[in-house]
Amino acid sequence: MGDWLCSEPLFLKAPSMLLVSEESQLVLVDFQARLMPVIFDNHAVMANVVRLAQMASLLQVPVFATEQNPSKLGASVPELQAVLQQTGARVLSKMQFSAVEEGLGEWLRPPAKPVQGNARSLPKHLQKPAAGSQRDTIVLAGVEAHVCLLQTALDLLEDEFDVWVVTDACSSRTERNRDAAFDRLAGAGAELVTTEMVAFEWLRTSEHPAFKAVQALIK
Repeated sequence: MGDWLCSEPLFLKAPSMLLVSEESQLVLVDFQARLMPVIFDNHAVMANVVRLAQMASLLQVPVFATEQNPSKLGASVPELQAVLQQTGARVLSKMQFSAVEEGLGEWLRPPAKPVQGNARSLPKHLQKPAAGSQRDTIVLAGVEAHVCLLQTALDLLEDEFDVWVVTDACSSRTERNRDAAFDRLAGAGAELVTTEMVAFEWLRTSEHPAFKAVQALIK
């Protein structure tokens, strides 16, 4: 009989096939004033981005935003800035195309705080995890899809985050570049979803206290 028959079973948590609001964080990449006018289908994209940020606020999902070279491309568009302020979102200014190269990963997965008092003597599996350490599901929207969004998403995947790309809240200057980004992201292991998919998976039930407020945003 092999030793494997006598070994203790390992219970590993399988990744959820649906989004879980308590495990999610929302990242909005480079929705900036001087960039959005040249983006394909920009009005529909911006409407969905604002909806995502509002839904995240209603469901207590942390929100982060990035701005690429803001001295040249401007700050986030005004309608998004207003929502970011309401949610208390952190905004990362960057020069690298990938926000992970500028420290986004540390914002999303902050280092664990030292264990205090007698808790240090507990086995690691009994120690309480640091606040926010379980939010490894990143819901991602951004422009340009084939540059900053793509590079950020691939780096997050490499850092073992679960990445869900909201396709109707992403775009590029051309439709072809946008679609090429989606093909590559799907091949790399990102989940491709839509704004309404995110909404109803975060809610899970029409009995959720925020259901009517979220439903009003997408009608």
